[in-house]
Amino acid sequence: MHTGAVGETAAELVVAAAAVVERGRLLVVSKHAAPDLFYLPGGKPEPGESLRAALERELREELGVAPSSATPLTEVRATAALEGVPMRLVVFRADLVGRPVPAAEIAALRWTGAAVSPELNLAPAVRNHVLPLVL
Repeated sequence: MHTGAVGETAAELVVAAAAVVERGRLLVVSKHAAPDLFYLPGGKPEPGESLRAALERELREELGVAPSSATPLTEVRATAALEGVPMRLVVFRADLVGRPVPAAEIAALRWTGAAVSPELNLAPAVRNHVLPLVL
């Protein structure tokens, strides 16, 4: 189904996400719908919304914070871990104003280092593509 989001086709999910790194650790979150799977905070743009605006909105809604900076880091094409469909993940390196706290659909947040704990189930796009770039 086509949602009309920026750059999204009927077969591709487009997501703007934040790679937030503090003290050598990457911020990851899980949703109530899949509490055992961790991925980057962010989400899908609304119709007519830019990726940067979507990122800012999602960070406010999900974590109660705003980015003080957000610069393009990478773009990953992979299968979305939750939806199982092709995804274009546009990742911004971001610094936050405020302390992130889980809200809305976010069940939990964690900080992970380069040596990922075996019990932390990271989404493959985060583990294989983003983590090596930032840590």
